[in-house]
Amino acid sequence: MGEPIVFSGHIIGLLKEYMRDLVDQAMQEQHAQAQFGFTPLPYRPDQALSDLLALLDDRIESEGIQVGLSESLLHELWSLCNEAVQPIADHIWLEGNLDGRSMTKAQTRELTYQALIEFIESRSQESN
Repeated sequence: MGEPIVFSGHIIGLLKEYMRDLVDQAMQEQHAQAQFGFTPLPYRPDQALSDLLALLDDRIESEGIQVGLSESLLHELWSLCNEAVQPIADHIWLEGNLDGRSMTKAQTRELTYQALIEFIESRSQESN
């Protein structure tokens, strides 16, 4: 295993902004589904991470250089998500099953992204 990937505060700030956008989008979907009587499908942390990577890919292509996103960021984050997916999934499963509730897509995204940021920050502290 190589050196831990360390992201700048600027990149973490952008990631948090993108994560917030995805949580908001999930909340809007949830409201729309409820209005029409649809039952939402189960949603997993690995899907939340995939959605984040897809959004990041789109943002790198559309605004990357202007906001300071490097071409290598997607690969770095993909590698990190690959490493973090199982501990995050275990954490989210435990969180969701503590009180026996089923988690919405927005809740799953929010908890997954919060756990990912904590994972990223713990990795950067290890490298200091």
